Amino acid sequence: MTVAAKKLDPVTRSRLHEEIVSQMIGRIVEGRFRPGERLPAEREIAANLQVNRATLREALKKLEVMGLVEIRHGDGIYVKNYLDSGNLELFKAIVYLDDVFDPAILADTLAIRRILVPPMAACAAENRTAEQLDELKSIAFAEGDENMLERDLGVHHLIARASGNLLYIFILNFFNQLFRDHGYLYFSDPENRQRSARFHRDIHAAIAARQAEKSREIMAEVLAYTEERIFAYYKKNYGARGAKRR
Repeated sequence: MTVAAKKLDPVTRSRLHEEIVSQMIGRIVEGRFRPGERLPAEREIAANLQVNRATLREALKKLEVMGLVEIRHGDGIYVKNYLDSGNLELFKAIVYLDDVFDPAILADTLAIRRILVPPMAACAAENRTAEQLDELKSIAFAEGDENMLERDLGVHHLIARASGNLLYIFILNFFNQLFRDHGYLYFSDPENRQRSARFHRDIHAAIAARQAEKSREIMAEVLAYTEERIFAYYKKNYGARGAKRR
């Protein structure tokens, strides 16, 4: 058995290909397999992982879709530089590699929100339909705050639809589970839930009036507030350890 093959551990879970994918992602991101490195032959990797080759191939296909490896038929499997070829699927997989949410990844996620979301709110104010406005109103003025996370996701989804930007809709859909798993960092605080309720009413009013710049400002303000409160909660409860997902 080669030294490279020994970098991988036997897998035991029922969804074997998923564990192989997670293990390979971790090894590549950690630098234990380097860009351009040729991996051992399939039969050797399968033997070391104690899985059949069909299971390994399923995992390798997933890794190829994520931009982590290149399968050159008749030549071998090569590690790619994930910073050049990685995609959102890989980002999501990295988020869920461990039981905690890495603070650097949290910061990256919130930074992208600040860049993307306010302009889409402005687009929503310009492009929304009467039907979309009615849907937004039904969520924005719902009573109580028991399920504020889902209400907030609904507001953002309607804004995305009203913007007319298909790519933004898909990006938002992609990250919804991430927001659900870590929404407690913000929505566990009653004060934050009240702030979100006010935001929902304010953004509805601006979009209803087709005030694009006002919609952008309202969205930027609430995202800045949200980010500040999330990091305050994070620092108080987790420090540098990272937040557990729920």
